[in-house]
Amino acid sequence: MRRPFILTALIASALAATVTNSVLSAQDNTCNQGTCTSHWVAANTAEKANAAKLGESYKTFLHEARTELLTVTAMIRDAKAAGFKPWTPGTRVRAGDRYYRSNRGRALTLIIGGKAPIKTGVRIVASHIDSPRLELKGRPLYGKSGFALFQTNYHGGIKTYQWTNIPLAIVGRVDKKDGTRIDVNIGLQESDPIFMIPDLAPHVDGAFRNRKQRDVIAHEELDPIIASGPHAAQVVGGKAGAKYSAGDWILDHLKDTYGIGSADLVSAELSLVPAMKPRDMGFDRRLIAAYGQDDRLSAFASFKAAAMLETPPQTAVITFADNEEGGNVNVTGASSTYLTDLIGELLYAEVGDKYRQPLLTRALRASKALSIDVNGGINPISPAAWEAGNAPRLGFGINIKLYGRGFDANSEYIAWTRAALDGAGVPWQTTTYKVGRAGGGTLGRELARYNIDTIDFGVPVLSIHTPYAVSDKMDVMALRNGVKAFIEHP
Repeated sequence: MRRPFILTALIASALAATVTNSVLSAQDNTCNQGTCTSHWVAANTAEKANAAKLGESYKTFLHEARTELLTVTAMIRDAKAAGFKPWTPGTRVRAGDRYYRSNRGRALTLIIGGKAPIKTGVRIVASHIDSPRLELKGRPLYGKSGFALFQTNYHGGIKTYQWTNIPLAIVGRVDKKDGTRIDVNIGLQESDPIFMIPDLAPHVDGAFRNRKQRDVIAHEELDPIIASGPHAAQVVGGKAGAKYSAGDWILDHLKDTYGIGSADLVSAELSLVPAMKPRDMGFDRRLIAAYGQDDRLSAFASFKAAAMLETPPQTAVITFADNEEGGNVNVTGASSTYLTDLIGELLYAEVGDKYRQPLLTRALRASKALSIDVNGGINPISPAAWEAGNAPRLGFGINIKLYGRGFDANSEYIAWTRAALDGAGVPWQTTTYKVGRAGGGTLGRELARYNIDTIDFGVPVLSIHTPYAVSDKMDVMALRNGVKAFIEHP
């Protein structure tokens, strides 16, 4: 009597398996490299070990490189260790030469001399090294309910509620009128104090629950506690002075500890950044959770690729711009003429008095540029945010961005790029947002406006623009190898 039930169950199971397999097959076909699986499946033991090793280096980098200033400082130190020397105007770059050029300590360019002359074009790789964060206003200090707080502004797109109740560090610099500079880095070491923006407890937040998601915490409410009070005044002549506020205590503390007065904060670049350390995520340790992966992931991968280069076909110009997340118009941002000015200087050092402006425009026209920025990957909690057939998946490699509407590279340049990646065995996939539902900007438009063939790359990252984003170690390695392949492809 039970056989019909068993037969029915078997048939149902087979049908379910067929449906499941067809769905998985459709999902797997989102990759374009032929294997159509996560690269963790396709990779051999050595590749997996290399991805894990590179991931450790990446975590070390992210822990240190919390802002543009800190990133450039770390990169210059590591560039020197890799044989790069400072480039000065007038220095001719010859095949195999390795130079770096800092732009005001907030942006950086690496130069590797190629076999062909610069007048025949260069290979440009561009990424940005700023990330969403909070910044101190010019007059930040104020007191409220016995606490001392800092007034902040925000840099880049953020969801404000994500910045409460997490440990924050204050990093940056203060420049004084006499020309001295004070570097500030408080909160990243275990012995340092941290700072925090307090949220309301669920017991007393009833009046705030009707706010929209983006307004749960207003931008003007993102003010961290930096001291509590009141404090007792110093003992003078054996007698304690009167109590004074936390704000007054902070002013004395800044002056006594750092030599900073309140007016000096006007000429300061101080940021509040998440203080959490980068960590492996998941039992299999394939993922990395860390602050600042948009877009220091791309910068790290590009830097590592540069260190591996010897003598590329054309001179490689690998640039790390400041302020892509906002304020591109300043001198260290992506809209500055710094990059094309530098290429013009390199060309002038090569041809001397024969230099003419058309030589530069022709060199730019003959160049190839790669603009890199991370993308949001398919989120397992909310996969419907993407159209699955054209969405990037963690572990599947580089994503070539195909946004349409005039943002794509031309078809022949995409084909050339595919050949470069496939020739080097680099896994890749494509990325297109849901039509009319999402968007984002890259450095590509800043390069294309100089008539340079430009293509946008990226790798998928979960929770970008949050205090703690998630990347895949295999994708970090794929991006490093992809940058190298782009530069070395004939």
